[in-house]
Amino acid sequence: MIVLWRITERCNYACGFCAYDRRIKRSRAEVSEADALRLGAVVAAYGRASGQRTMISWLGGEPLLWAPLFAVSEALRADGLAISLTTNGSLLHLPHVQERLLATVDELTVSVDGGQALHDRLRGFDGAWRRCRAGVSALRRAREARGGGPRLRANVVLMRSTLPEFETLCTDLADWGVDEITFNQLGGRDRPEFFPAERLVTGDITDLRSYVERLKGALADRGVRLCAAPRYLDRLDAAAAGAPWLVDECGMGQDFLFIDETGRISPCSFSTAEYGAPAAGVLAAADLDLLPAQFRAAKKKAPCAACADCPSTQVSAKFGT
Repeated sequence: MIVLWRITERCNYACGFCAYDRRIKRSRAEVSEADALRLGAVVAAYGRASGQRTMISWLGGEPLLWAPLFAVSEALRADGLAISLTTNGSLLHLPHVQERLLATVDELTVSVDGGQALHDRLRGFDGAWRRCRAGVSALRRAREARGGGPRLRANVVLMRSTLPEFETLCTDLADWGVDEITFNQLGGRDRPEFFPAERLVTGDITDLRSYVERLKGALADRGVRLCAAPRYLDRLDAAAAGAPWLVDECGMGQDFLFIDETGRISPCSFSTAEYGAPAAGVLAAADLDLLPAQFRAAKKKAPCAACADCPSTQVSAKFGT
């Protein structure tokens, strides 16, 4: 079970494609430490009862800006949960942040979109790329010295400006010491004004397909896994062509849950408004077992628009090869 939990809407970068761009006037809600510990303990109890590995994956905004992050992560990890984190890398260059990550996180994903100049421009911060590189490289060295530490992943947003640099970027990321590279296609839901000029078209996916298997092999030779399953590329192709992507059975709530910063729990981040339930009502591990039936009933009553063109990458083999 993976529980993706958006704990804060705060961010310190100005990414034109992201809804949490620091320049936007919007809510900046955060989860309270008490709520995170309470619900996290329920998730941990569910993991023990089910016997399956259970992971909480922190998301933002920028989760490293959430003050109780390390204290909560340490407590939940001691309770048997695996802990994951996705960060923009803005604080990774700081030695004390590296130390806490090494002690509390099982998996770290860094968002990197292009080479130095392009990445810094997209993130709205001169030095963003260098901070990511310094942090990932330091974590890799410390992991090797200690004989253990978090799995290191880089995630790339593919758009018209970043796709030409993707192959070179993957080589750079291998030099940094990442274990795995994933990618998303730019979507238009968060910032529709940014989307038209940067959206991928069918020919772009054709170009990606032309070299991705060769790139996978070259990276594998260096011990790096590039996640680029054929089905995932098919999904990207459909999006580029404007064709709906239907998922007959996504296993609603069975092995993946999303929790937002206001305390709503749902099958994914795209269906919270329609299918979400108050996380305050989840008081015991058995309550998590009831959620799939609740979600299916809500979908049967009033399917959300996203289900007609599923944007949830984890159900389209994003992490496959």
